[in-house]
Amino acid sequence: MKRIEIPKDLQAFAAVFRAARFRCYFVGGAVRDSLLGKAVADWDAATDAKPEEIIKLFRQVIPTGIQHGTVTVRWRGLSIETTTFRVDGDYADGRRPQGVRFTGELLDDLSRRDFTINGMAADPESGQIVDPHDGRADLKAGIVRAIGDPLDRFDEDGLRPMRALRFACRFGFTVEAATLAAIPARLAKFRMVSAERVRDEFSKILVADKPSYGLTLLDESGLLAEFLPELSACKGVGQGGYHSFDVFNHQLKACDAAPAELGLRLAALLHDIGKPAKRQEKDNGALAFYGHDLESARLAEAALKRLKYPNAIIDHCCHLIRHHMFDYSPEWSDAAVRRFVSRVGLEHVRDLARLRLADISAMRGEEADPRLVIPLIDRVEAFKAQDQAFSLKDLAIGGNDLAAISWPKGPSMGRALNELLEAVLDDPELNTRERLMAIAERLKEKYGV
Repeated sequence: MKRIEIPKDLQAFAAVFRAARFRCYFVGGAVRDSLLGKAVADWDAATDAKPEEIIKLFRQVIPTGIQHGTVTVRWRGLSIETTTFRVDGDYADGRRPQGVRFTGELLDDLSRRDFTINGMAADPESGQIVDPHDGRADLKAGIVRAIGDPLDRFDEDGLRPMRALRFACRFGFTVEAATLAAIPARLAKFRMVSAERVRDEFSKILVADKPSYGLTLLDESGLLAEFLPELSACKGVGQGGYHSFDVFNHQLKACDAAPAELGLRLAALLHDIGKPAKRQEKDNGALAFYGHDLESARLAEAALKRLKYPNAIIDHCCHLIRHHMFDYSPEWSDAAVRRFVSRVGLEHVRDLARLRLADISAMRGEEADPRLVIPLIDRVEAFKAQDQAFSLKDLAIGGNDLAAISWPKGPSMGRALNELLEAVLDDPELNTRERLMAIAERLKEKYGV
């Protein structure tokens, strides 16, 4: 394919430059994804107009990186990142050039980009592709290849090695041999990259169709041990029993098997990272990992905080890991189901079930039968529809009701409320104000109130 279809609103955007006697091309990921037949979320433009000239051409321009020639133009509901053709100076910080030199040549601008598949441009009128580095050939062959010397490209931005692997994972491509070989030589530059940027690339790998491919590349290149050594430490740790894989590969397969949601994929990937520390060999040669769920949650929390994940994601992920070792069976009594929900939280039941399926699927590499957990979810949904209580907030009475019968606020009140919840978990019919107050009156003597 030598051309792509440019949406009319974007053609109109480029026409503004043309009317002012400037050139404008669409570049980068939008061109690549269009050639692959994929939906394009964002369009970036490159032009010979200087930032101050772009600001004069449009009503809404945000100076997002004006010192490097980049502004964001708001146009017909779109945000178009627009950069002046440039040649970059030295990269001292492993991320941005210390300075840039504007140029009038598109080819100069394309030569500073990272990979051949990202180093193409499209003419806004004809959709014709400008491809000085044979990016289309690499797209067709399924190859991620650095433009020019990969050592130079990776020296400019320490995140580029991880980006190369992320693109390979996203598209199912291979990384060209010299490009892959350059990664270990630039680990020092990678260490300069902020945790937030590493986190963002890592997250994109995790929600790919097959994250284990990207994770394996990260491991083999040496990158994984740099930012997630807890996971690398699981390599070669055997498990025995029903497990066909070591702890490392088991978690990679669990990540593949989990739904493509970031919190769930993180939980699946990290749910057993505490096993190396908790590995025990019994007298009969069997292996045990007592307490690995709590240790895994502890290590996961430390790792995710180090990578600057939001607290909400950390809390959700670690909660799932902490409680992933449940083994539902139809023999569970209704009270046992309610106690399970009370312990893990109603809002987490479905995700825990999905994590459990991913965990089981990864034991032998065979997809787990959803019927292992569907009955549990059905029972919980039925209890929920009956407004049965699972937590203190579901009780028909609260602290103020106990205070009304002269129960002092303090630890004994909390213990009494928990005892009332236990009674209701056993028998939901007790969850009325009258019955719970009667029980509370009897508890006053027990607690010496």
